[in-house]
Formats: sequence, structure tokens, C-alpha cells
Amino acid sequence: MQEAYCRIATLDSVDHIDCGHAYFFSIARNLLLRKLKRQQVVPFEAIGEIESYRDTQTPSPEEQVSTRLAYERVMGLIAGLPERCRRIVELRKIEGWSQKEIAAHMGMTEKAVEKQVWIGVRAIREGWSAATGSPEADAPAPAPGRKAGLL
Repeated sequence: MQEAYCRIATLDSVDHIDCGHAYFFSIARNLLLRKLKRQQVVPFEAIGEIESYRDTQTPSPEEQVSTRLAYERVMGLIAGLPERCRRIVELRKIEGWSQKEIAAHMGMTEKAVEKQVWIGVRAIREGWSAATGSPEADAPAPAPGRKAGLL
């Protein structure tokens, strides 16, 4: 551990490090591998375990691509909404505005904002289900103000 910290401390710059904990663990893994490989008798299982270690907090390249594609699909579905509904969904779900803020900004009631968000989210969910062939497309959506599975 100390050797890994010393390696990081001797760097001229850390600007190239995107994910600090992943960088640290890769240094520690490499140092441990180097130490094991210098030993005269090394169990292969130990090297295999170290080399196959994957930081579960850092998504794999496949997961990153999948997430990016899903994001693009959702943004395409949002773009297909009617103008007012699209803008309200963007403000509420993407930018994190409250219904009260959106109502004041757009000159409408909070109930109308809630209804537009509900319509938009339902349309996005149905579009997603239709694109993926999931059976959710046939399931009825809960009424505004209600959660799925609750009466």
C-alpha cells in the first residue's frame, strides 16, 4: 500500500488520472504482480486472481457503450414528444426543476405540469418498450399521482 502511495506521490502531474481509486488499484495490482513474479515458487491461482480483478465501481467498456446507447435512445424518445410536453419533461426529469418552478416559468398550473410529465414519461416508457419488445408496452400505466402496484 505504501509503495503504491509513493508511486502516486512521485508523479509530476495527476491531470491524466480520470478515476483516482481505479488508478491506485491498478498500481497496487501491478506492484503485487511484480512481487509475485519475482518469487521462485508462485501458485498460478494467486496470479490468476490478481490479473482477473476488476474494480466493480468502474463500468466496463461494454457497459459504457450500452449506457451511452440507452441514453441516446431515451433522448430520441424525448425529442419525439410534442414541444410543450418535451420541454416540461426536460425541465423536470433532466434539469431537476420542481413542478412549482416549471409552472411559474411556463405560466401554467402545477397540476397541468404534473399531467404533462405523466404523459411524457408514459410515452417514453411505451416507446422504450416497443423498441425493446418488452411486455411492459401492453401493461396499463398508473394514473397520475399514483405509483405502480398501489391502489
